[in-house]
Amino acid sequence: MPQLKNWDNKTWLSSKEYIDSFVKFLIKNKKLNKDSNILDIGCGRGKILGKIKTKAKLRNKPIGIDPVNHKDKDKNIIFKKIDTFKFLSINKRKFDLIIIKQTIHFFPLKDISRLIKYCKNTLNDNGKLMIFSINEKQTQIPTFSKMEKRLIQSLKKDLVIKKKILRNYKNTKIKIFNFKVKINRSSYLDMIKQKYISVLLDFKKEELEKGMNEINFNYPKTLRFIDSLNCLIINKVK
Repeated sequence: MPQLKNWDNKTWLSSKEYIDSFVKFLIKNKKLNKDSNILDIGCGRGKILGKIKTKAKLRNKPIGIDPVNHKDKDKNIIFKKIDTFKFLSINKRKFDLIIIKQTIHFFPLKDISRLIKYCKNTLNDNGKLMIFSINEKQTQIPTFSKMEKRLIQSLKKDLVIKKKILRNYKNTKIKIFNFKVKINRSSYLDMIKQKYISVLLDFKKEELEKGMNEINFNYPKTLRFIDSLNCLIINKVK
């Protein structure tokens, strides 16, 4: 999995409003209690998990795995820097909720079925796997021309994965999570500079600078848009 370091660092994705809204969505779609066990694959700094721990008053710390071990990760989680398949193959704990938030496209297509199988085997009987990806039907993220091309390519892969899951798991439910973003253009440009989204990871400094100038010219000083995600919900029972 590529090392995406800044998606949850000083962005709307790390804001209290976003985290509160996202956790509310999770709890609405999967009832949790103090004995629930939760796993987040690609947890970043673990702020969402930490909020769930507090909100649901969990006895057990939720587990987050990620290729980057951030110094400022949430203290209310158990963090593991480990390969996803290695963790799922040696893990003994059963989970009530497994979250894969905007990271499934990092896995090769040939590994998607194996990933879901491993996750399902790790769920409790009433457990749920929730897979989030950008809603390709309502993409409003501000982009520059080259970024937009990369984003379209990424969305095409997400769509292939989505169709593959829906074909193989007939009882999969689809929910939509929407969050209204309001952010200063200057703050968003800082996010671009820090490569907050995976489509920017391979961009060179001069490409980012050119793109930032493009956004500066084409967008207003205050950006307003909907951050919309598909959520595929897979139950333990197929």
